[in-house]
Amino acid sequence: MTRTRIWVKPEGAEFVAAELGRDRLSASGTAVGADPMPYRLTYELATTGRWVTSRLVVETSGADPATGPWRRRLELGNRDGEWTAAVEAEGTPDLPPPGGDVAALSGALDCDLGLSPLTNTMPVLRAGLLDGGGPVEFLMAWVSVPDLAVVPSRQTYTFVSGGADHSVVRYASPGFTREVVFDPDGLVRDYPGIGRAVG
Repeated sequence: MTRTRIWVKPEGAEFVAAELGRDRLSASGTAVGADPMPYRLTYELATTGRWVTSRLVVETSGADPATGPWRRRLELGNRDGEWTAAVEAEGTPDLPPPGGDVAALSGALDCDLGLSPLTNTMPVLRAGLLDGGGPVEFLMAWVSVPDLAVVPSRQTYTFVSGGADHSVVRYASPGFTREVVFDPDGLVRDYPGIGRAVG
């Protein structure tokens, strides 16, 4: 089943086309943002069974007013909780370097693409949180946007409420908590402060 979604964000927007299977997904998306500088982002995501990330490829680009055009590319791979990362960088924007210490990601099953509601789908579906349960803690490979730095992130998800056409799951990481609304397929409808589905 192919689903498309547009999320409107406080400083941008994102379009995704996601192929949802019984226990896996693949997706490609495009986003634009304005913080800390205007940028364009494209990504491709694939999972294995149980919605475990197998590959994430992200590219960002923009033009720094001081240093000119720039581009970043990150390819993350995951095999049985062991991660690899390949990076490319052009230009000298005022951003942290892409990539990071993948050894710190050991055991993580999911990527978490910064500011993208899509990557909340995998842990929520795998833990069955649309129907109840939690709290469940996950270690994520969090990708900062637009610089594409990768760091480990511990996150907790807890079922809050549900109905025939939606579920509410509480997301929590150090210093940040939101109640996220999901549709019955596990795609985000509303992630306060991150993105709201339209259309």
